[in-house]
Amino acid sequence: MLEFAESIARRSGELLLERLSHLRTINTKTNDRDLVTDADRASEHWLVEAIRDQYPDHNILGEEGTGDQTLLQQPGYTWVIDPLDGTVNYAHNLPIFCVSVGLLQDGQPLLGVVYIPRLDELFSAQVGQGATCNGKTIHVSDTALLSQAVLATGFPYDKHESPRNNLENFSVFTQKVRGIRRLGAAAVDLCFVAAGRLDGYWEEKLHPWDMAAGIVIVQEAGGVVSNYYGQPIRPEEDHVIAAGPDLHPTMQQLLEPYATKHHLARQDSTSSS
Repeated sequence: MLEFAESIARRSGELLLERLSHLRTINTKTNDRDLVTDADRASEHWLVEAIRDQYPDHNILGEEGTGDQTLLQQPGYTWVIDPLDGTVNYAHNLPIFCVSVGLLQDGQPLLGVVYIPRLDELFSAQVGQGATCNGKTIHVSDTALLSQAVLATGFPYDKHESPRNNLENFSVFTQKVRGIRRLGAAAVDLCFVAAGRLDGYWEEKLHPWDMAAGIVIVQEAGGVVSNYYGQPIRPEEDHVIAAGPDLHPTMQQLLEPYATKHHLARQDSTSSS
């Protein structure tokens, strides 16, 4: 199934590139910062048809309306796809965007593939098999000190209206780290952590399709992925920390007070592992 996921992610990325040079239809969803293009919809349609043709009995959850989040807890296989992560970048012709294809088995991440077409980089991983970029093994960085770390983050679409907008965390980390980057595509951030290009990443108000593939890629590259409380991440959660094992505890300690202040959901003791 990993080879299949790689093939459809790459083909979908090629579709995005084909449409990039043409006049596109750009619409908004929740507000002026939350965009969707004809390319998002075309990419999802193609991915869904390809999956249904190959695996007609599998569930599919996609950002642009395929399925719903109740599928995350269904037994069997569920594909979780983001046909275009980094839509704002794409709409402005910035090269940081990707296709993300994750697969859950009985609600647990099994494999993940992320293709960044402008870089022609294919990140992939399956549980127990390690993580690669274009076929070469990747590993998270061994950075342990925030003062030597380059982190990435992002801000929610409602950052102008909601007090839970990540600015508090940005301010805290800015004073402690070597640098912070804001790339605008969560799946790319996760892959860059997996490859050791970034030392860590945190963000909130995410969706399952933002993380499903990247979770597996980071973990198989030797990294730790959790919620702000340090509990193992689930695809349905909306706040995430990803980093190497030496840096992750420090990031988590700084983010937990924010999680408590804003009443972010914590897993109960019967469901955390």
